[in-house]
Amino acid sequence: MKQNKDRIKVVGITGGVGSGKSVVMQMLEEEFGARVILADLVAHDLMEPGAISYEQIVENFGTEILAADGTIDRPALSGVVFSDPDKLSLLNQITHPNVKKEILSRIEAFQKEGTASLIAVEAALLIEEGYQEYFDEMWFVYVDEETRIRRLMEGRGYSEEKCRSIMEQQLGEEEFVSHCDKVIDNNRGLEELRAQLQQSGVFD
Repeated sequence: MKQNKDRIKVVGITGGVGSGKSVVMQMLEEEFGARVILADLVAHDLMEPGAISYEQIVENFGTEILAADGTIDRPALSGVVFSDPDKLSLLNQITHPNVKKEILSRIEAFQKEGTASLIAVEAALLIEEGYQEYFDEMWFVYVDEETRIRRLMEGRGYSEEKCRSIMEQQLGEEEFVSHCDKVIDNNRGLEELRAQLQQSGVFD
């Protein structure tokens, strides 16, 4: 994407589960003045009653995936799609395009607002969903596998088996690196992370 002096740079932040993408995003927002967009939160917003994904999910999966208050019961929906690849594919076909459209809309709004130092978008599937063409840079947040597993077991209560199962479904390190402009090494603590962000060049 071409950069001009009046445009705020847009950076995509990606990486495997447990790599600490959320820590990077929090630091960019709180310490560097970035506006941040988290794809998971966008997806949740669009699944609220009255929103576009909500309507399409109920139309395709029925009211049995709704809670008593009319909201989508996420565990119930997960139970429906977890063991059925076709239903999972259908859910992804509904949600991913909606999320992408909303993310691009929010980027445009932040550009018009014009007050951010940076616009950062975080998602595990930025590469797979072809977001690269919309961003000035792509960053891969890297943490070694054993550290990621330890963090997930301690922070989310996952078993080692579950950690490795999730990781196997995601892109490998080499593929992340091949699609990204920078590697943010998140193995070495907050001070080192802060230094890498300061030296990234996007705030120059």
